Amino acid sequence: MSGCIVGWAHSKFGKHEGVELEKLIVDAANGAMADAGIAPADIDEIFIGHFNGGFVAQDFPASLVLQAHPDLRFKPATRVENACATGSAAIFQGLNAIAAKKARLVLCVGVEKMTELAGAAIGEVLTKASYYKEEGGEHGSFVDIFARIAESYFQKYGDQSDALARIAAKNHANGAVNSLAHFQKDLGYEFCRAESEKNPVISGPLKRSDCSPVTDGAAAVVLADVETAMAMEKAVLFRAAAHVNDFLPMSRRDVTRFEGAAAAWRQAYEQANIDIDGLDVAEVHDCFTIAELLIYEAMGLTGPGEGARAIGEGWTTKQGKLPVNPSGGLKSKGHPIGATGVSMHVMAAMQTRGEAGALQIDGAEVAGVFNMGGSAVANYVSVLEALR
Repeated sequence: MSGCIVGWAHSKFGKHEGVELEKLIVDAANGAMADAGIAPADIDEIFIGHFNGGFVAQDFPASLVLQAHPDLRFKPATRVENACATGSAAIFQGLNAIAAKKARLVLCVGVEKMTELAGAAIGEVLTKASYYKEEGGEHGSFVDIFARIAESYFQKYGDQSDALARIAAKNHANGAVNSLAHFQKDLGYEFCRAESEKNPVISGPLKRSDCSPVTDGAAAVVLADVETAMAMEKAVLFRAAAHVNDFLPMSRRDVTRFEGAAAAWRQAYEQANIDIDGLDVAEVHDCFTIAELLIYEAMGLTGPGEGARAIGEGWTTKQGKLPVNPSGGLKSKGHPIGATGVSMHVMAAMQTRGEAGALQIDGAEVAGVFNMGGSAVANYVSVLEALR
């Protein structure tokens, strides 16, 4: 399976009060087509990633993409959902359509409007992406799920609060210079490490600074087959696109290891004919800081239980040997569920073309993307490299 990203668009992430879901979709779709330099009539198929689950009343968004232009009318459009990996799931469906030669140009939009609900209701929607009868409802929220993961990891490998605070501080520092990010403030290590009135404990060892925010936003990409892409201004190749699902119940897995994520990374490295040393930059799914720590291990940056070394020795900073989340990640950029995976691909594609501005990593040519749904249940890894 292969294809190229040939255009993209990305809204600012944050609270879009008074902005309807439809407008977020339309603006992203039009922006991506304009960036690709194609007419809406050229699009062969549309995929939209939208989790929803009750965030907004509108629960049939596929044809809302058609609102972007009359020439999209009668195009096949499908809504895709795979929890917090929904955006990547939409992109992978686009790649499948291209690989099957059913489409030459595909428009993929990811979107979420989370802030129309209040806090408790938002938590209830999010826990639908867990194994609800064991992990959701009266059993807790998603932050409780990742707090249990952190507690299990701490029991096995020792207290890693310093490492989690360093991850949070790194990603906030990166997001501070990202004009598209929800949070654009460098909080510093000391703030992230200490419990305070502004940084209270939310659950277990996780403080507010360990948790990604509730966010609205949209992002979109246009995909093309390689032959078509080579005649266009931009062509960012998928050297790899790996998708692995693990058991949904945490009770059936070792939660101190993201085994599904590790399997997806192994497949992606094999497809791309590289190992981790072949990556120049990565955007990964830091919904909580403990997730980024475990992803270091899953992607092979360190061995099991050694993830703290990667952040402690500065490997994953912008100046390190593998910068991780120079965009600020979900922690700072925000995590509008359906848009997240598309956003990560946009940020990575920009890096490979040297177009990431203040976020740019010098010499970044090959970028890894890891987006997951649930607690490392739906795992998507992409390896991107610019052809032009």
